[in-house]
Amino acid sequence: MPLCIQEATTRQVRQHLRRLAPVVWWGSVVEVHSVIARLHRESAIASTERDGALARLALLAQGWREILPDDALRSLATTLLDSYSLRAADSLQLAAALVWAQQRPQGKTFLSGDQRLSHAAKSAGFAVTELPRQPR
Repeated sequence: MPLCIQEATTRQVRQHLRRLAPVVWWGSVVEVHSVIARLHRESAIASTERDGALARLALLAQGWREILPDDALRSLATTLLDSYSLRAADSLQLAAALVWAQQRPQGKTFLSGDQRLSHAAKSAGFAVTELPRQPR
């Protein structure tokens, strides 16, 4: 979100983006679009800000690598639900990260603004960079 809508962490996230090649879960576009749409519905952002955020999201999506859904990822995500206190979408994100890391997360960076997901990623072995969550 901080790459699509200006937040306190936007500068920090841009710095990470310049040095890391982003890899995201296939559903990330839907999740981010959902937040942008909700903020617009709640009048937290104007139509012009929504349009700009969606344009930035489309641009970002062109440059990141997506981990696609498959049976193995779904199975791993359900296993993670038994091991960590995660919601469904978060377990899919962590499972995608583990698939990307080929089940060897040591030394791999996991960037998140979600405390619960960050904790699970750290427990799984990732080097976690946790961004402060922005209230909206």
